[in-house]
Amino acid sequence: MRYQIRLAFSAVSLTLLLLLLSASTAAQVPGLKNPSPELVGQLTKSLSIKPEQAIGGAGAIFGLTKTRLKPDEFGQIAKVVPGMDGLLGAAPKPKEGSMDVASMASMIPGKYGRLAQVAGAFQSLGLSPSMAAKFVPVMSKFVQVKGGDKVAGLLTGALK
Repeated sequence: MRYQIRLAFSAVSLTLLLLLLSASTAAQVPGLKNPSPELVGQLTKSLSIKPEQAIGGAGAIFGLTKTRLKPDEFGQIAKVVPGMDGLLGAAPKPKEGSMDVASMASMIPGKYGRLAQVAGAFQSLGLSPSMAAKFVPVMSKFVQVKGGDKVAGLLTGALK
């Protein structure tokens, strides 16, 4: 009987050890951490996409926004979006041989023509380039709630 108890205790201990090791390993794997849970949650729910797609897509759009604004203007947006550095870092890098910006521009519906520059990033996330335009209203509303109309206007203005 004691042998069975020791054996059961050893099995439980080993299982707990393996769970702890796998959890700490998962936390160290890039891409598994959600830098902005509230924004990512809104994007995944509104657009029916995976968290990884929401993180990468938001990062690509914020990255484009950063190139279009003065540093102090982008700083206003970054101040109201938790985890901005993580989002920017998660944006897919452009791949060689991808479509040119002009051909992608025709795939982006609506008034956000500059989003053609992130179409390649969206494709590498498994999203159609037209999804980029669907991110903007969700991201803009998030920024507006957190920072007001002026800050949200900086975001949308940079993408037109």
